[in-house]
Amino acid sequence: MGWSIALGVVCILIGLFLFFKPEWFWAITERWKSYRAEEPSSFYKTTTRIGGALFAAMGVVFALLPLFLR
Repeated sequence: MGWSIALGVVCILIGLFLFFKPEWFWAITERWKSYRAEEPSSFYKTTTRIGGALFAAMGVVFALLPLFLR
């Protein structure tokens, strides 16, 4: 029960990070691969935000799952 809630909180935090700061995520994961790109494309930002929202939603499900499985 405790692990599911902890995993849910971690997923929510990661999802919020991806949703609100896709530029930072790009700088950490993708910037080093390109010597010419100065910032992420708008498509990258949009898809990262969608992924962050889905990841946060998954975290909410993980956090609430123990309450429904009692």
